[in-house]
Amino acid sequence: MAYIEFRGVNKYYIMGEKKIFAADNMNFVIEKGEFCVILGPSGAGKTTLLNMLGGMDSCDGGTILLDKREISSLNERELTDYRRYEVGFVFQFYNLIQNLTALENVELASEICRNSFDPRQTLEAVGLAGRMDNFPAQLSGGEQQRVSIARALAKNPKILLCDEPTGALDYKTGKHILQILQDSCQKTGKTVIVVTHNSAIAGMADRIIQVKNGTILQNEENKQPLPAAQIEW
Repeated sequence: MAYIEFRGVNKYYIMGEKKIFAADNMNFVIEKGEFCVILGPSGAGKTTLLNMLGGMDSCDGGTILLDKREISSLNERELTDYRRYEVGFVFQFYNLIQNLTALENVELASEICRNSFDPRQTLEAVGLAGRMDNFPAQLSGGEQQRVSIARALAKNPKILLCDEPTGALDYKTGKHILQILQDSCQKTGKTVIVVTHNSAIAGMADRIIQVKNGTILQNEENKQPLPAAQIEW
């Protein structure tokens, strides 16, 4: 059985008399330890997919499985524990707490989790050894995103979900963030899933899932993923 599996997953919204599908019979698998890129234009259903996998949104039909556990059938309390212990989130706009230092932002996440990693060591691993005592407003966009990644990794989650993690960054900084995510996948064995509209990023993926109009167009393995440093856009 695959590590992550969507079986006939649907998500829709009612607008007047119409049913609008954000996810329309989605079927795909992701194996453990893969760096997966979910690719598609704005409005394709990528973030909906990510939110359902992350337990932040429910599906209206079908089955979602992670490590043989049926996520789509969890109740609210179970979903809270799932989000807390098993999922790390990295967002486009960082979502850091502004009145906490970089270290305190990471500590906050690690303190609520079981088997978490050391916050200082995690910040060092993303290149922020000298910036731990700085507040978010004192950090560049790339540094704030690295704090966000460290916060997610410190939880020691089963999966790392990244929603347009380079969308607010310049080209050079974006490539550096992608390298950190790729290294995290390769060195720790974490399953990393990156949602993006940037087709160039697909070249570094172990698996590429293309989404359009709420449907899965393609789910393919990439036998020769590129290092993030070689990605150009």
